[in-house]
Amino acid sequence: MLQSNDLGEVVNIDSEVIGNDSRHDYIKKAIDEARCIGVKHENAIMGYLIFDTHFFDCSFISLIIVKPSERRKGYATSLIQHFINIAPTTKIFSSTNQSNKQMHEVFKKNGFIQSGYVDNLDEGDPEIIYYRSI
Repeated sequence: MLQSNDLGEVVNIDSEVIGNDSRHDYIKKAIDEARCIGVKHENAIMGYLIFDTHFFDCSFISLIIVKPSERRKGYATSLIQHFINIAPTTKIFSSTNQSNKQMHEVFKKNGFIQSGYVDNLDEGDPEIIYYRSI
């Protein structure tokens, strides 16, 4: 689990991906509540995963973010596999936009199956729900 002293580095990665630091408080809360997992290489954070258990009392991975310069090196898979080992429930859900082809491949590679979709979150780009049982 990431610690409060990792917050700045995590927010920097997030800002690099989305273009701003609007999720600062969300990330801080996840770190404070021990719901934020990081993956490091040579003492630098390469990516992080945030989860909760508010999705029908099941685990839900709400964010998986990897530094753009470090993608396609197995960091997202490492985060997911670690979470599978520590998940507080036997069902894990997550989601990604239909347009995010790389993330679809990551989910499939890690044993997730499509479980539905939600329209109207991002106009013209449905959110695809994924599921995995432990």
